Amino acid sequence: MLALMLMAVVSGFAFSAPANALSLDEARAQGLIGEQPNGYLGLVPGQSNARAATLVEQINAKRRAAYQSVADSNGTTLKSVEALAGSKLIGRLQPGQWFRDQGGQWRRR
Repeated sequence: MLALMLMAVVSGFAFSAPANALSLDEARAQGLIGEQPNGYLGLVPGQSNARAATLVEQINAKRRAAYQSVADSNGTTLKSVEALAGSKLIGRLQPGQWFRDQGGQWRRR
């Protein structure tokens, strides 16, 4: 139940943004951002981009609120929801997209 609820929340983060803003899919395709085991987006090292940094901040704030809501609804901890989300999100990445592994190293799928 927790996993289903979490994936429904995470799937809703397509993020609608102004026309000049960077979308999540564009940032991933450009190798600017990647998923992390803690359930949050991170900036890929060596990829300095203010629009990507803004996108990461906005989406991570929404994720944190959603994760807390899922944790509260299921009587579990925020940390456990974050870890489950991180695992699911990394598992759903497309070839060529970036993620940070459990050891802290950035890798391409």
